[in-house]
Amino acid sequence: MKKVLIATDKPFAKSASDQIRSIFTEVGYNCNFLEKYANHIDFVEAASDADAIIIRSDIVDKQVLESAKKLRIVVRAGAGYDNVDLKAASEKGVIVMNTPGQNSNAVAELAFGMMVYQIRNQFNGSSGIELKDKCLGIHAFGNVGKNVARIAKGFGMIVYGYDPFVGKEQMEQEGVISVDSVEELYTKCQFVSLHIPANEKTKKSINFDLLSKMPLQAMLINTARKEVIHEEDLKRLFSERNDFSYVSDIAPDCAGELSDFSNRFFFTPKKMGAQTSEANINAGIAAARQIIGFFEKNDITFKVN
Repeated sequence: MKKVLIATDKPFAKSASDQIRSIFTEVGYNCNFLEKYANHIDFVEAASDADAIIIRSDIVDKQVLESAKKLRIVVRAGAGYDNVDLKAASEKGVIVMNTPGQNSNAVAELAFGMMVYQIRNQFNGSSGIELKDKCLGIHAFGNVGKNVARIAKGFGMIVYGYDPFVGKEQMEQEGVISVDSVEELYTKCQFVSLHIPANEKTKKSINFDLLSKMPLQAMLINTARKEVIHEEDLKRLFSERNDFSYVSDIAPDCAGELSDFSNRFFFTPKKMGAQTSEANINAGIAAARQIIGFFEKNDITFKVN
């Protein structure tokens, strides 16, 4: 009997957990949940006899992989997978997958929730601005970027996009104006919504030179990863431009040093992009089905390593 461990420090919604359990029970797999665990070692120990693991923001490192002698697949229920040591997994012969698109609408809606909160001066009663007719730049046009574009058009925004891996025609089909460089995107757009992954090329790539190109009353919206922000440059920008604001789905490490600019930033208390009942269900069910597809049909469609 296959053993599947669902290790979630931030648990799935009960309805999602119930459906995941039902999917595995139907095919005769044993399903164990490790939720709100206190220490990483709890995860390491629970993984020791697992054939498959489903995670959310949980860390799959060498310690987990070395403990899990039978492990063949890890599925990250979500889009990003920088919380998995891909190199170590590959060395162990473990397949790693994500569930692209399942959380996309939830993340996109959060981006606009934070934008509206900030342009209305954090609802402090003073006069703010509107999104209609403003230019929004989408930095990386994947599943979340496409949903951001769809919502932005509903607000009446002018939408630009930059992604070296997405063709101009594909963006134009979504009603998005494609630009040729990241510098052009930041120069043209008062608002920029960030959706790049965190890797060796992108970490600290959102720097002073790039952000300083943005027009007056600029706002950066980050529902990606904090690591892509050059934090020293971010502090410098806050000091030198009193028109710049930043909203993020995760606080930067330097958040405590930005207290003097509290009216110009907002950070969620923890990463919340995928924290909706719908996204919980979609990503969890997708992860379960991908594990079954892998074991029963050798389907590796969403392999990332």
